[in-house]
Amino acid sequence: MALAPDTKFLPGLLILLHLPGWSFAAPADTHCICYNFTVMFKPPPGQRWCEVRGHVDKKIFVLYDCGSRKVITLGPLGMKINATKEWEKQTETLKDVGDELKYLLARIKPENDTTSAPPTLQAEMCCQREAGRHTGASWRFRFNGQMFLLFDSEKKTWTKVHPEARLMQEEWEKDRDLRHVCVLIHSSMNPSWENNGHRNFHPIPPPPMAIATAITLSPWIFLTCLILLGI
Repeated sequence: MALAPDTKFLPGLLILLHLPGWSFAAPADTHCICYNFTVMFKPPPGQRWCEVRGHVDKKIFVLYDCGSRKVITLGPLGMKINATKEWEKQTETLKDVGDELKYLLARIKPENDTTSAPPTLQAEMCCQREAGRHTGASWRFRFNGQMFLLFDSEKKTWTKVHPEARLMQEEWEKDRDLRHVCVLIHSSMNPSWENNGHRNFHPIPPPPMAIATAITLSPWIFLTCLILLGI
């Protein structure tokens, strides 16, 4: 996958990582912020090809439809980012990442895959913070609802979870640009945590009409790399 370090979506992604207000209750608390992408290569009529959910401690603050570019922001943090002048660029970034994941999905060829459903890729990038400091950053990738690969941004290593992910792992381990982007995004978000003050923020659950995903999203899933955290 030719995902160069200066790929067009990266500048916009770094803007996301430095939004004001990415801070939470107390420095001693443990928090996790994630972005979930669900991408379908050839979705059936009426289904979205790409959907994004941003959530803090499993509570959603933003929903995004890459196709219609419709955004639903939730809670105080959602209101904050929606009020920033950079938000239009940020939504473009989400779509660009969705496009990159769709390109990656087209290249995935799991061994012995006999499913007839449209191939679906789920990518989740998460950052964790505990006792006022960064404690972890990772990507989780699912193909057709099954966990296939993990990427540890700290150790820069891939881990095969599914026995049929051997070919995917071999190809992605050779992709230095992909690894560079995954690590760069997480590294860029860490300074923003220290620069932000600790303000109270309580994300709220999504409304009943929230965007539905093609596959049920678990708390930790797949991602060809994306997220921000300011705790």
